[in-house]
Amino acid sequence: MKKILFPTDFSDVSKNAFIYALQLAESINAEIVTMHVYQLPQANYVNVSEYLHEIYDVTELSNFENYKDEVPVLRKIAEANNLGHIKISHALILGNLVPEIKKITENENFDFVVMGTKGATGLKETFFGTVATKVMNDVNALVLIIPEHCLYQPINKMLFLTEYKSEDTATFSTVLSLSDIFKAPIDCLRVGTSQGGILNDCRSDWKVLMEHKEVVFHSIEGDDVEGIILNFIALHKINLIAMHVYHRNFFEKLFEISLAKKLAFHINVPILGIH
Repeated sequence: MKKILFPTDFSDVSKNAFIYALQLAESINAEIVTMHVYQLPQANYVNVSEYLHEIYDVTELSNFENYKDEVPVLRKIAEANNLGHIKISHALILGNLVPEIKKITENENFDFVVMGTKGATGLKETFFGTVATKVMNDVNALVLIIPEHCLYQPINKMLFLTEYKSEDTATFSTVLSLSDIFKAPIDCLRVGTSQGGILNDCRSDWKVLMEHKEVVFHSIEGDDVEGIILNFIALHKINLIAMHVYHRNFFEKLFEISLAKKLAFHINVPILGIH
């Protein structure tokens, strides 16, 4: 059985992302391990030593009680989506979030990490908004990021952002495998300037991998890379973006573009980072 790690901070953003974790578990026959990572308080005031143990005990107990209260909430979300049969277990861990995610995915062979994020819009960033790209960069499992207002939709159309280079071939193979699971056709898209040609174009080699699969190659010239991609997503009704992790700058920019452009295109699409 495959394994999905679901880091949670108990927020609405996180609970919304949990539906994607459940649906993914159903699609790939996986179990889910929810994970909450907490830190002990920094105690810098005078004469703290005599109270330190008590402070730590209270903090740990508080986190345990919060987590214990949240477990039934997650189970209710599963049952409300007719996915109560999915195996779900839970881990409460003391530490720093990104290193702990990295450690547990490596030690226990998780296939996916699914987590919610809130974009940087000039307002105060949430807990996950500050770490989503770090997790995508540092963790070797497939990392599925669910934006704040992304309401669950079945994966019917996938977009693979690529430069048609040989280093994208393994990632393309992974996307093809997911296409089989979701029964979803794939649009491959490269966006570049008119000055920048495609070197070592691998599309002819990729066609060997595509037998009996619905894949369309696109290449669009233009300087407004993010704008072109957002327009493509809206036009082609994309509901999952996949990318090789070295394209992560697009992920960062996607949540930093102007609010007007966000509202215009309603970008609420899951993003899958693949090492």
